[in-house]
Amino acid sequence: MSRALLPVLLTVFLDLLGFGLVIPLLTFYAEQHDAGPQQVTLLMACYSLAQLLMAPLWGSLSDRVGRRPVLLVSIGASALFLAGFAAAQQLWLLFLFRTLHGACAANISTAQAAVADLTPPEKRAMGMGLIGAAFGVGFTLGPWMGGELAVFGYTTPIWVAAALSAFNFVLALVLLPETRGLQGSGAPAHAQRTLDPRRFLAVARHPVVGLSVVLTFVTTLAFAMMESTFTLFAEHVRGLDAPTVGRYFGAAGLVMILVQGGLIGRLVKRFGEGPLVPVGLALLSLGLLALPFAPPPGAMVAIFVLIAIGQGVSSPSLQALVSKGTSADEQGFVLGANQSMSALARVVGPVLGGLLFAHLAPQAPFLGAALVLAVGFGLSFVAVRQWRRGVSPAHSLP
Repeated sequence: MSRALLPVLLTVFLDLLGFGLVIPLLTFYAEQHDAGPQQVTLLMACYSLAQLLMAPLWGSLSDRVGRRPVLLVSIGASALFLAGFAAAQQLWLLFLFRTLHGACAANISTAQAAVADLTPPEKRAMGMGLIGAAFGVGFTLGPWMGGELAVFGYTTPIWVAAALSAFNFVLALVLLPETRGLQGSGAPAHAQRTLDPRRFLAVARHPVVGLSVVLTFVTTLAFAMMESTFTLFAEHVRGLDAPTVGRYFGAAGLVMILVQGGLIGRLVKRFGEGPLVPVGLALLSLGLLALPFAPPPGAMVAIFVLIAIGQGVSSPSLQALVSKGTSADEQGFVLGANQSMSALARVVGPVLGGLLFAHLAPQAPFLGAALVLAVGFGLSFVAVRQWRRGVSPAHSLP
C-alpha cells in the first residue's frame, strides 16, 4: 500500500468516527431541545439530504482545484459545525448545524477520488476496499464510544467529535498530499453522481441491472427507517439509555465488518452474488419484523446480529451485480446513480420512519421496513434472472 494512502484513509476513518459518535445520543439530545419524534428523524434526514446535494459538488470542485484543498476545507468546517451543534441552545440551530455538517461530510467522494489518483487501475479495487474498511471501522467504533461518553452529558461526544475533526484537519494539513492528476485522469468513474430524476429513471430501466439498482434503493430505505427510529423505540418503549443504544449499534457494525471483510468473499466463491441477494434480503426482513418484539438485552442483540448479517450480505452482493452488469463506457454513470439513489433513500427513510412512529405506532417503522423488504425479496428473483440473461455487459442505457 502506498504511504500516501495513509492520510486519506485516516481522513475517512476520523470523519466516520466523528459521525458515529453522535448517533446513539442524537435522539436524546434533540429531545432536550423539545424535538418530537418527527423532528428527530428530520434532523437525521437533513444531514443525508445535504450529503446528497453536496457530494457531486465536492467531487466536481476537487477536479478543478485539487483534492487537498477540498478535503482541508470540508474537514475544518466539520469541526466548526460540530462545535456549533454542541453549543446550540435552540432546535432550529440544531437543524442548521446538522445540515452544514452533513454538507461537509459529503467529502467521501473526494477521498475516493484521491484514492483513485494514488492507485493504478489494477490496484484500484484494493484501494476502494481500504476506504470501505476505514469507513466501517470508524462507523463501528463511533456509536460505541459515543454511547459510553454520553454518561458525561449528551454534548460530550459531540465536543469529542469536533475535537477529532480539528485533529483530522491538522493531520491532513501536514500529511495529505495533492493527488489530482497522478494517474493522468480526473475523478474516478464511480464518483460520477447525478441528481437528475430523468437519469434515475434511465438507470432503473437498464436492461441488465435496472432492478438491482431499484433494490439498492429499497434495501437502503428500509435500513434507514430502522436506524433513524430505533433510538426513539429503545428510549420510549424499552427504557434504554444512550450507552446501551451505542453498544447495540457497535455490535451490529462489528458483525457487518466481519461479514463484509471475510465471510462475503467465501460465500460469493461458493454460491455467486446472485443467490446471496434474496438470502440477505430475507434475513434483513425477518430481523426488522422481529426487532420490535425482541426484549433486551439477549434477544434484541441477537436480532441486531441477524439484521447486520442480512445487510452485510445483501448490500455488497447488489453492488457487485450492478458493477459486473454494466459495460466500461456506462459504469461510471450507473454506479454514480446507484450511489445517489442510496443517498436519496437515506433521506426518505428517516422521514417515512418518523411519520410512522409519530402517527401510527412505535413498532410501525420496523414493520413497514420489513414489508418493503418482503416486496424487495420477491423482486430480487426477477432482478437476478434479469442480470443473468444480460450478464455480458454489452447493453447500453436506453
